[in-house]
Amino acid sequence: MSQRKYAPTLMVQGTTSDAGKSITVAGLCRVFARRGYKVAPFKPQNMALNSAVTANGGEIGRAQALQAVAASVEAHTDFNPVLLKPNTDIGAQVIVDGHPVGTMDATDYHQYKQIAMPAVLNAYQRLSDQYDLILVEGAGSPAEINLRDRDIANMGFAEAVDCPVVIVSDIDRGGVFAHLYGTLALLSDSEQARTQGFIINRFRGDISLLQSGLDWLEQTTNKPVLGVMPYLHDLQLDAEDAIRADQSTQDAVVKVAVPVLPRISNHTDLDPLRLNPNVDLIWVTMGQSWPQADLIILPGSKSVRDDLAFIRSQGWDKEIARHLRYGGKLLGICGGFQMLGETIQDPQGIESAAGESQGLGYLSMHTELTANKALVNCEGQLQLDNSQAEVAGYEIHAGRSHGPALSQPLILLGDRADGAISHDGQVIGTYLHGLLDKPDACAAILSWVYGKAVETLDIAQCREQQLNHLADQFEQHLDIDKLMAIAGLSSSNKERP
Repeated sequence: MSQRKYAPTLMVQGTTSDAGKSITVAGLCRVFARRGYKVAPFKPQNMALNSAVTANGGEIGRAQALQAVAASVEAHTDFNPVLLKPNTDIGAQVIVDGHPVGTMDATDYHQYKQIAMPAVLNAYQRLSDQYDLILVEGAGSPAEINLRDRDIANMGFAEAVDCPVVIVSDIDRGGVFAHLYGTLALLSDSEQARTQGFIINRFRGDISLLQSGLDWLEQTTNKPVLGVMPYLHDLQLDAEDAIRADQSTQDAVVKVAVPVLPRISNHTDLDPLRLNPNVDLIWVTMGQSWPQADLIILPGSKSVRDDLAFIRSQGWDKEIARHLRYGGKLLGICGGFQMLGETIQDPQGIESAAGESQGLGYLSMHTELTANKALVNCEGQLQLDNSQAEVAGYEIHAGRSHGPALSQPLILLGDRADGAISHDGQVIGTYLHGLLDKPDACAAILSWVYGKAVETLDIAQCREQQLNHLADQFEQHLDIDKLMAIAGLSSSNKERP
């Protein structure tokens, strides 16, 4: 056990991946921030391809960036000191304190955890010195006993800092009592002792029908059920990794097709379209027939050359060519932008095996992948069809592009240019994630596609509304006072005990 002095802390672990850990931490961040606490979200180790750039110029998981918004604080690399970004089925880029340290397979990374753990504890200590409360998100499940050795993501971290844990489970999957009871049973005695209760997530129906099960669970485990969260059908927040395919299409005037790449990254770029009732955004998956669309978007990718090969293996390159012949528009973002050029070179094997791939050839440019990753937040003006709409976003990429196509940029970012517009005006590309976040920029893109104005939404405003709605539900359905007591917070003031 640690002898260091830490801020009040509560760790949320889950019985499975996607049990509701990220949303629970985000909701609690907003609950406590609204009560006047200075709250820090924290995830010791995250594995995700959706990421964000922090105010201090590093990279963290998208979920922690959302939790920072929920807590009304600027995102910082200390919120997610270890981020794993898979680029193959057996390997991932390892990012520590916001910057890549190399690519490792599972065995190498297991050994590397001995080095990663001090970085995790140092980040946690820095947060502890600055914040009233730290809300920690686990990863996967603490019951993955094959990963217990050198664990830094779940109980290994909780034991190291001696913090209390609550376990959340998704009842919509079925078997919630088996999940909770079985998870607890697989923990060591000390881990069971620090588990202070359960949260049940995504419940539908009459709560009275669940009561006998809740009573059994509490009596059998001697642990309280701290709340049962209803299934929030209308909740729309940034996904940690999984693609949300639900959208309203009844009144859509613009159809957008997006290929789901094996290593798709930062697909949250498309949320302003996915959530817009005027847009029918269709995720095209392997083996699916290609839909008719006004716009095709090639999204970000963690393994650009491999994902480009996948596009060709599916025959999607031919569908894109056909789409353009019939007057459709094409947008590439980050890795998708690189695919639009003539070649992609990876001489050092940064993302996959060293080599060179032929691009789709729609922009006269070449890209070389380099070890130095661009990580920057930026603002500028769109340069499309006489639009000067403001854009704001971030760059996360290892590639450097050059060629004549860049002389007609899509965006001006202060004293530099970004992206490209093809000579015929049908193809555009950019390195900027968040291109569509500003309503005016999104409107300009949709006008370029549709030929006239299309109503857009303000994704930042939507995010705020959703976070407040989530917090309202948590206040109603969770025992917040008991959670405060578990964390070590006084309910009468905001002073540390």
